[in-house]
Order: sequence, then C-alpha cells, then structure tokens
Amino acid sequence: MLTLYARVTDILDDIAHWLTPTAARLLFAAVLFVYYWNSGLTKLGDGVFGFLFPSTGAYIQIFPKTVEALGYDTSQLGVFHWAVAVAGTWAEFILPVLIVLGLFTRLAALGMIGFVVVQSWVDVTGHGLGPKDVGAFFDGDPSSLILDQRAFWVFVLGYLVLRGAGPVSVDALLRQSSRAFTSAPQPR
Repeated sequence: MLTLYARVTDILDDIAHWLTPTAARLLFAAVLFVYYWNSGLTKLGDGVFGFLFPSTGAYIQIFPKTVEALGYDTSQLGVFHWAVAVAGTWAEFILPVLIVLGLFTRLAALGMIGFVVVQSWVDVTGHGLGPKDVGAFFDGDPSSLILDQRAFWVFVLGYLVLRGAGPVSVDALLRQSSRAFTSAPQPR
C-alpha cells in the first residue's frame, strides 16, 4: 500500500512541476490581467504620448488626498508625483504581460506583489476604505476587498516568485537556449 501511495505521489509531483506554475499564470491572466490592463488605460493621458503624461484620473487614483488638497489642479504636483504615476501606469501594463508570457516571471511577480501592497495601502489610507472593505483574517467573512481578496492575489504571485513560470513559458525557452549555447563547443 505504501509503495502504491509513493508511486501516485511521485506522478502527482511530476504533474505539479509543470501544471502548477502554468495554472498560476493562467489564473492570473483569467482574474487579474484585464483588471490591471483596464486600470492602466484609465491612467493614460491624451494623445500618442499619453503614456508619458498621465491623466488627471491617474493622479486622483494614486494621490487622492494630495490632489484634493490642491483643488484637483494636478499642474501643481511635482516630478515625484509624475514619476510615480508614470511608473504605476507602466507597471499595470508591463508586469501582467510579462507574467502571462512567462518572461522574467519571478521579477515581474515580485513587482506585482509590491504593486498590490501599494495599491492596497492607497485604497485604505487615500480612499478611506473602512473596516468592512479591509476585513480581517480569521473573521469568518471571506468577502473583504483588501485582506481576503488580495491575500489570494499575493499568494499566486508569491508562488510564481518562488517557483518561476514553469516549463511552458518564455523563461523556460530562454533557459534551454542558454544551456544549448553554453554547452556548445567553443571555437579556439
């Protein structure tokens, strides 16, 4: 009986090696890709160079209290605010694409974790979400927007940081081509 159990768990381990990181990336794509893409779109400014000049909405979303204190005149904001808004906007486009493709996955997932943490902090401190929206662990109510929901997001992203994108990814292709290049006979 133990031998059968060991065989079954070995088979499951082999399947998990490629399935779980691929499933984590697919789950990210299914649940969060469009969410972040649409959020990034709301932050783009007008015209061809809108990716360099965030919309007023970008500043309101990222720095709500500061923009309110300035009477919604974003021209009074400094270079720091511009840089954060541009970086945040780009992150909402670039990091999800990298994760879905499985390219620089560990770094992209780590960046997304940082993004989710900052996003949650802004939601609580800047937008004034209350205790019901924030929630609490072990409270018996799994419907809070911040702790409950985003804990699952961070778990999936954390898994990708620790395990990588898996064998069905651009990272795996790069790793294979790198091995082939380094193992090829070198000219003298």
